[in-house]
Amino acid sequence: QVQLIESGGGLVQAGGSLRLSCEASGHPFSGGVMAWFRQTPGKEREFAAGIRWSGSNPSYADSVKGRFTISRDNAKNAVNLQMNSLTPEDTATYYCAAATGYLWYFSSPDKYNYWGQGTQVTVSS
Repeated sequence: QVQLIESGGGLVQAGGSLRLSCEASGHPFSGGVMAWFRQTPGKEREFAAGIRWSGSNPSYADSVKGRFTISRDNAKNAVNLQMNSLTPEDTATYYCAAATGYLWYFSSPDKYNYWGQGTQVTVSS
């Protein structure tokens, strides 16, 4: 059974930074994609960033490009999301997701097999 355990959410002022981490346990991934999605009440879950398990092909939504950086941590079997220059529009619950198959595109949530419980990020103005 795969588990994705997120950490690092919290409250930050606009312009500040946060770092999210997602550790994968229970099954060693040999491929696939790890990604971060975010969701606010009443809206669909939206893609923020993704990366292949190998650490290649980082991909970002236009809304976060240039501000967020996704990376792999091989030692911890984890994926991190460094979020800089945060704005109130970044306020959401952030979910870690894992897809065990090969994906051409990372942005569709229905392609992901496993999800974390979510971590809240709140950016105050």
